[in-house]
Amino acid sequence: MILKELQDFVLDYHRVSLAEMELHFHIDGDALRHMLSKLIRKGRVRKVAMGDKCHGCTSCNPDTIEFYEWVDGNNADSPHFTEKSPTKAQIHTTNTSEDEPNPPRTPIQ
Repeated sequence: MILKELQDFVLDYHRVSLAEMELHFHIDGDALRHMLSKLIRKGRVRKVAMGDKCHGCTSCNPDTIEFYEWVDGNNADSPHFTEKSPTKAQIHTTNTSEDEPNPPRTPIQ
């Protein structure tokens, strides 16, 4: 894989987790971090500051909560930018509307 492919992937999805890039490119996370560090030095990508853990969870794979995003705010002007379906991590981290009712809970007996 070349650096350009990784750059285009982050550009296309705007924000992706390290785990998603590992699955997509079939490359170890450490190798991806090395390539991403080059893009970070060039000012094209940044590592998103995330919390250490999510609300008491102790079993998350750290790669699933390590996110990188495209820095340039003019993504719509880029020839690579297209409306892609969200990645799994984007679906997982999407905020739900407060107007949506919560499903009824059944009491534990």
